[in-house]
Amino acid sequence: MCAAQNDQTVHCSSRKLAAIFASVVATGFEGTREQKRFQGSGSVAMTGAGADDDIPLGERKTVTDFCYLLDKSKQLFNGLRDLPQYGHKQWQSYFSRTFDIYTKLWKFQQQHRQVLDSRYGLKRWQIGEVASKIGQLYYHYYLRTSETSYLNEAFSFYSAIRQRSYYYQVNKEDRPELVVKKLRYYARYIVVCLLLNKMDLVKVLVKELSEEIEDYTQRFNTEDQLEWNLVLQEVAAFIEADPVLVLNDDNAVVITSNRLLEGGVAQVEQGMVVGQLTLSDALIIGNCNNQVKFSELTIDMFRMLQALEREPVNLAAQNTKPGSLEPGEKPAKRENPHKYLLYKPTFSQLYTFLSASFKELPANSVLLVYLSASGVFPTGRTDYEGPYDFGGVLTNSNRDVVNGEVVQKRNQAQKEMHCLHPGDLFPFTRKPLFIIVDSSNSTAYSNFSNLFGQPLLCLLSPTVYPKSMQDQSQRGSLFTLFLYSPLVAFLYICGLSSMRQGLWEKAQDFLQAVYQDIGRLMTRSTAIDQAFLQFYGDDFLRLLLLRFVFCSAVLRLHKLFRELRSFPESFPQLPRQDTVESSVLQRHILDLAAMLDVQNLFYDSTLDSY
Repeated sequence: MCAAQNDQTVHCSSRKLAAIFASVVATGFEGTREQKRFQGSGSVAMTGAGADDDIPLGERKTVTDFCYLLDKSKQLFNGLRDLPQYGHKQWQSYFSRTFDIYTKLWKFQQQHRQVLDSRYGLKRWQIGEVASKIGQLYYHYYLRTSETSYLNEAFSFYSAIRQRSYYYQVNKEDRPELVVKKLRYYARYIVVCLLLNKMDLVKVLVKELSEEIEDYTQRFNTEDQLEWNLVLQEVAAFIEADPVLVLNDDNAVVITSNRLLEGGVAQVEQGMVVGQLTLSDALIIGNCNNQVKFSELTIDMFRMLQALEREPVNLAAQNTKPGSLEPGEKPAKRENPHKYLLYKPTFSQLYTFLSASFKELPANSVLLVYLSASGVFPTGRTDYEGPYDFGGVLTNSNRDVVNGEVVQKRNQAQKEMHCLHPGDLFPFTRKPLFIIVDSSNSTAYSNFSNLFGQPLLCLLSPTVYPKSMQDQSQRGSLFTLFLYSPLVAFLYICGLSSMRQGLWEKAQDFLQAVYQDIGRLMTRSTAIDQAFLQFYGDDFLRLLLLRFVFCSAVLRLHKLFRELRSFPESFPQLPRQDTVESSVLQRHILDLAAMLDVQNLFYDSTLDSY
């Protein structure tokens, strides 16, 4: 079966699951029968008042078939962890089989509930476990494909589990392993809600999880209390990481999305000569020490992840059937680039994923590599300064870290092994490559060479920030914040922690006009390197380029940012006079500052800056 057929099979299987579960949510299938506390062991052995011989053959077969489906589903689900995490094709047929078995299992237990209640002793938490596994399937399908609509599918399952209190009876059983299942369910539900920006619900779930953990630790003398408390601390810090709040007229927080909306990026105007490349794959790598994280997702990784996705579409809205969650036909073209999320990878892991993405990159496509990592610096200089002589960014190891930076202890003639050097990326420049480096040693990647003549671009973060900005580094990098939400970053460097919704919307509309002008500056420049224009045709890459230029121009005008190392750079370099130091763009920035009443924080012209 070809990859496309496999992918379609997975999609059809997931549609069956969504449709089946939709009927559950819409009709409340349990009825009064499930309102009672289930009896029986829930084991393979049958239960009932009489001996096994008295059980009708048909009911015996029902229980046997259910046990087979249950065991088979567990076997397939457990096998998912053994699948290769990289590559687009290897996993699809296995996922399809897993979806199919869970479809059959869910439908079977729905159709034979009365027999399973009385003869098997089916309990509510067991139904919840099946629903939770289906939610996990959808979530992992999203991770594998980057199709954000499947986050909504995962959310639907997790939400129904909570609404119907499937895990309620777990607290009354003297089995700590069952309580842990409930706690893990909460943690997974919170991750999905974070990715969908359902922050109000996240806060409710965190409160419930906190109460569940407290009850768990009081009832059972367990060794994992500190681990669960750490989970609470991590998610609380994650929620608090956003430096700016948008408030409505009632002073309630307004949740804003930073995924790409329809019409949310400056359009390619008639007459603009740009490339036709498409962003196909992205590696999002996080290896910053002490940065806020949750579930192996640092705040920088989370922000870049959302910057490379379109706003999710609720698949239920595509179906005419009331209350149905069955998605419509799969779009022919993938809406989002495929992404790999790598939290503190070793060099070998990082290189393996890079190689897999490079190998499967389609024609006329781009590979994006985002590096958010601590800097690795060389200890000395050699006579010849090549691509391995400037250090790079940290890969995972047990090296000594001092103040977030790795100290080199080797002979000066030797290079750091646990580091991604610029030269390590040279082989991958045989295809279009778009690199973003957010690190204290990002300038190491300004020493790049385009050996093969393919489109190549590196966007490099500042390496030094004003002290007031450094104090907040645990809550994410300012550079990535600009690429994720330029207005939030602008407000942050101006010392504003909240904004009224009306002014926020006015400022966002103003920025859209600014981006359109930045696009004109870039495409009309006669001095700009062609690499910028070759990447400009893709929506996501165009958005990143426009935000990068805006960030560079803002920091050059801001009075706190005085060192050259405090400004972003790029390889190849932008023509400054045509872009980041353009008088047109500077006037826009000063107008935005006046709109927000912070114009005193900016120089009126670059003549005052140097």
